Amino acid sequence: MRRLIAAVALVACSSPEADPAPTRPAGWHVARGFVRDPDGRAVILRGVNVGRKTAPYLDFHGPDDFRRISQTWGMNAVRFLVFWTAIEPTKGVYDRAYLEKVAERMRWARDAGLLVVVDAHQDLFGEPFGGDGAPRWACAEEHYEKYVPRTPWFLGYTDPHLQACVDGFWASTALQDSLAGALVEVAKTLRDNEAVIGFEPMNEPHWGSGAISAFEETKLQPFYERIVPKVRAAAPHWLAFLEPGANRNLGIPTRLQPLPFPNVVYAPHSYDGAAESGDGFNPAAQEVLASNVAALRPEADALGAALWIGEYGGDTSKPGIGAYMDGEYDGTGRVAGGQMYWIDGRDGGYATHEADGSEKPVLLDAIVRPYPMRVAGDPVRWTHDRVGGVFTFVYRPDRSLPAPTEISLPARAFPSPPKVDCGGCTFELEGNRLRITKPAAGEEVTVTVRR
Repeated sequence: MRRLIAAVALVACSSPEADPAPTRPAGWHVARGFVRDPDGRAVILRGVNVGRKTAPYLDFHGPDDFRRISQTWGMNAVRFLVFWTAIEPTKGVYDRAYLEKVAERMRWARDAGLLVVVDAHQDLFGEPFGGDGAPRWACAEEHYEKYVPRTPWFLGYTDPHLQACVDGFWASTALQDSLAGALVEVAKTLRDNEAVIGFEPMNEPHWGSGAISAFEETKLQPFYERIVPKVRAAAPHWLAFLEPGANRNLGIPTRLQPLPFPNVVYAPHSYDGAAESGDGFNPAAQEVLASNVAALRPEADALGAALWIGEYGGDTSKPGIGAYMDGEYDGTGRVAGGQMYWIDGRDGGYATHEADGSEKPVLLDAIVRPYPMRVAGDPVRWTHDRVGGVFTFVYRPDRSLPAPTEISLPARAFPSPPKVDCGGCTFELEGNRLRITKPAAGEEVTVTVRR
């Protein structure tokens, strides 16, 4: 543990007595483009995805793993995968044993100081298609039997039998209500755990055989308007993390419209098409990638939502992984967005660790980065030169908020106590966290941290 350092501004500024602090929403909420904690601070959710797509639908994560994410890596959140088939393997029958094991892991996350977004995950509709998500009973057996797998995996969505199952889901309010019922059971199980702040109704929603251009307007938006109120009836305080259609992964801007309920987080994914095709990442495309990520902020603003990249990641066995992750980080930093790496796992592909549990330094050096965790005001942007060891953060302080601004400075990026320049603020530096208890004067202030 690094020693506690306190620094006090050399120049003090006087000001008239402040007006009483305005009344703020209780609990977690979205305001002015950011997720806000009960103290009114903007919270940048940065972390990793956690989960296993096949039975028993729970991976290796124990208390020590959640503490690693929080304390060693300096992250503040996990996107925790749950699966409809695990919750409701038999129609109308919920697996209480599975739900209790999920609850146990959420307690471990809470005890580690992490926040959690519960993600109802799916890929390729369900396991009979080589994917995950929906229970087998949610589609006719004939479609499973006639399915022909494709390579790469996502081309499975072009199979007419898989499309029939996807189309059937969007056409059936009964199936949608079954998924909602499963998520209500999750909400009832987890709603008293203060670490769980929200849910995501569906991962990468696909259009099936329908027109891409009409999917969000005619299928996805009505689905969200149907399912979110049902889940919130059980957990009214949960934020709604809503993805655009999977067509957004193709670079097609979302056509979602503002939702008729508050506290929405826009939750797209960010992957580079060339890298996803298996060729690795071209470092010359880093600036283009960063610009594409930053372009997601106006879409969130149009929805009156916060911005959170629910997935980004890359195959560490392919060239260019460092530049790839730098581009993702730079893009979110430009527009002050949250982001979650896919995935904290153990394999030779996208995972943070090898199969034997050893770390992948080339990846972790690129994703374990400094960032503002909680901001008493509005974040504007941040940058990190990981070679030169300089982190710069710009924000607009809200001086009516008594809680401090907190910045994560993981030891991987700052192995020894860093030099902090915040223009005359009052701050404390303890371990891997910088707390600004009194910001410098000015409408917009800059914090610079050097290795």
